[in-house]
Amino acid sequence: MTSRVLLVSAAMSVSARQARFDDGGSLDDGGAARARAAAGSLPFAVRVLTSPVARCRETAVALGLDGVPARDLAGLDVGRWRGRTLDEVGAAEPDAVGRWLTDPECAPHGGESVRDLCGRVARWLADAQALEGRTLAVVEPEVVRAAVVGALGLPLSVFWRLDVPPLTVTELSGRAGRWNLRLGRPLAAPEEIG
Repeated sequence: MTSRVLLVSAAMSVSARQARFDDGGSLDDGGAARARAAAGSLPFAVRVLTSPVARCRETAVALGLDGVPARDLAGLDVGRWRGRTLDEVGAAEPDAVGRWLTDPECAPHGGESVRDLCGRVARWLADAQALEGRTLAVVEPEVVRAAVVGALGLPLSVFWRLDVPPLTVTELSGRAGRWNLRLGRPLAAPEEIG
């Protein structure tokens, strides 16, 4: 049995545009419009899940999907940095930010380390691989990064080197404990697919 997991990165929000650690904010107008334009471009999925944050749930709705929030697909918990911009945190705590970006086990913000996030997503992927049919999940970019790192057995040091643009699809297909990766393609309006 081959399992397929499609990871859709959320549309743009004001927070993402400002490089602000998730503050629970909604999609911006442009992100919502691009997601609505891409509605209907994704294949049928047996399961549709979302990260529990607003921008992922709103992206799913704009894409015409009825997604179920999944706690295991939550973005990286950045603890006390939540709602602040990377520039603000970098100015106030430059050493902490430097350690966080270079040491996957470091969590100076009091939240979750990159290692913990990757472990959580890897456990979710193992469960998803045992399911028949396609799973589609609308998630934060860091969840896509964690899935790629785990699926390919990459070292955690590459986590921050993986770019995940908004409204792209990363597809994993796997069986017998092995995943293959189809790198992120942009979602297109249905008339652009043909």
